Amino acid sequence: MSEQNSILLYIKNMLSDLIYINGIIATELIKVTENTAIIRHGERFLDKSSCLTEHHELEKSIIEILRKYQKKPSDLEGLEKHVLKHL
Repeated sequence: MSEQNSILLYIKNMLSDLIYINGIIATELIKVTENTAIIRHGERFLDKSSCLTEHHELEKSIIEILRKYQKKPSDLEGLEKHVLKHL
């Protein structure tokens, strides 16, 4: 493998890792937002709004984006279970 190909592979893997980390940050920020709303307004606030459904759809979209760029499908198993079980 040429040095140039090696560098490109390194960059590709690095970008994949960064996308994964950003996906974790994005999904956890959604949960922080929900928790903050509950603390501030009470649980009924979220029950009355469409936020939980919308947040779940956003989380599914984030997982789909991550799925496109991961090295192997098993890389997402833990995160997908963690994120999508929080209903």
